[in-house]
Amino acid sequence: MFRPMRIAAVALALLAGAVSSARAAEATFDDTARFLAGMQPSADSPLVPLTKDSGWQRHARFFDSAFAQLEERQLAKIRNWADVNLAATKPTMFYWFSGPDFLYANAFYPKASTYVLGALEPVGAVADLARLPRSSVGAALYNVERSLGSILSFSFFITKQMKVDLHTNQVNGTLPILYVFLVRSGKIIRNVEMVALDDKGGVHVGNDNPGPNATPGARITFAGPDGEARTLYYFSTDLSNSGARAAGFLNFCETLGPGNSLIKSASYLLHSGNFTVARDWLLANSATIVQDDSGIPLSSYNSRQWRFFPFGRYLGPIGEFPGRYQERYAALFTRAQPIDFGVGYRWRMHESNLLLAVKVPGSETAPGAETTSSAEPSPKPLRPKRPRPPEPVPPPPGRFFWSR
Repeated sequence: MFRPMRIAAVALALLAGAVSSARAAEATFDDTARFLAGMQPSADSPLVPLTKDSGWQRHARFFDSAFAQLEERQLAKIRNWADVNLAATKPTMFYWFSGPDFLYANAFYPKASTYVLGALEPVGAVADLARLPRSSVGAALYNVERSLGSILSFSFFITKQMKVDLHTNQVNGTLPILYVFLVRSGKIIRNVEMVALDDKGGVHVGNDNPGPNATPGARITFAGPDGEARTLYYFSTDLSNSGARAAGFLNFCETLGPGNSLIKSASYLLHSGNFTVARDWLLANSATIVQDDSGIPLSSYNSRQWRFFPFGRYLGPIGEFPGRYQERYAALFTRAQPIDFGVGYRWRMHESNLLLAVKVPGSETAPGAETTSSAEPSPKPLRPKRPRPPEPVPPPPGRFFWSR
């Protein structure tokens, strides 16, 4: 009579072993990220055998060198600057027109508990690397390297290049880059969820239907060395006036604000009359804004509501953005404090500008405060006789494009 019970017990044990084995064969989010970033995954990860491949080892050496240079040249200096100048930060930081640039979001605001990034680039996906053919894994590593070329060399993505490099593989979109930046910033990825916003800003997870005008995104839960849980949201969203009004992205952000905002290498979109909704939202919902001159034009700030602290040197826009020279910005930067790092399109040291705008508490309701027009005045032309430093040069083709 005990024989059937023994058989059932053996069957359950075998089933449990099979389930355990299947689970062991699945790489964790953190191990997948570490592998893509050229960092050793955990000892029991199914990705460990792939690290024996000479291609991955070359990839690891490449990223070790590139990130070490970036840390010394920019990131450590930005963190030092932020520690001195951004002491009283909010829990949430907003970074729009960002692409997957968690690297600089974390450098400027390392103490934020929630990061909200938004840009046009698709969320993408990361396939189970342990189940891909070796040739596909090699192609994925190569494409990740190429897509990071400009941000490792300068401080911004070349969007067209990123679109080409991360749309031709089972590892695609912004997600693999977010993975790399998180673990290379010392974070541990705990969970990754595909989410979407409905047109009211409500969050929908998995197969939950968000309805029309949905905004796709990802929610990544991670921890730093202190073990504290933090959240990174990335949404693929159109921030032009029509796109911002149709989607629920701004409504969602409003539930997390007010916050601190970062605007960098933003193509001067917020100077345009077609981005006034996003611009006015940032002005209304930010306690501080850190930006270069490609962010919000100085003429759009209410001078009674904001205090300005300029850093670096203003040389005007690079040649790709004619007609965006700001006389008021230039006048403000005659009293700027120096910075020892480069950032934005003027990525060379001693050629970059950084503006810290701090909102005066209670100024939103101050009587008689001047209003900010949502209509941008015609931009002034560049000064023809102003000497210009060399323009940034896109990284050359090949695998060692990060060299200075």
